Amino acid sequence: MKQTRSIVLSMRLPAETGRRLKRIANRHGWTASDASARLVEEGLRRSEFAFLDFRDSPAGRQAYIQGSSLAVWEVLLLLRSYKENTKAVAQHLEWPETKVRAALHYAEAFPEEVEGAIVENSAADFDSLKRMLPQATEFAVKRTKRN
Repeated sequence: MKQTRSIVLSMRLPAETGRRLKRIANRHGWTASDASARLVEEGLRRSEFAFLDFRDSPAGRQAYIQGSSLAVWEVLLLLRSYKENTKAVAQHLEWPETKVRAALHYAEAFPEEVEGAIVENSAADFDSLKRMLPQATEFAVKRTKRN
């Protein structure tokens, strides 16, 4: 999440909440201040956009559609393959169309974030995947003739 200008706000947290905040900050290599700013921003986005959730992924924290395993950028790729037809994507995913539109609205509000994830995904090839997952093997699907 890109920050331009910032303001300083002071807050009191219960001791256990502060410990939990420090644990999540340590896990991600953030300061407690960075962690709290990120979590507040995510909470604000959740309240502003329907069906939105944030999760850790191999690519970092990403916006996902609630109740699914799809990140917003993945829904956007589907939308592009269906020529922006939200109804067709909803049928493909067996979702209400409102969830697909929710992903589209988020992508419109945060285009750099979503486009960055799409570009990063496009840059991945089997060789880079193999370096991260040495057990990965390449395979080809064999087509069989039907009688």
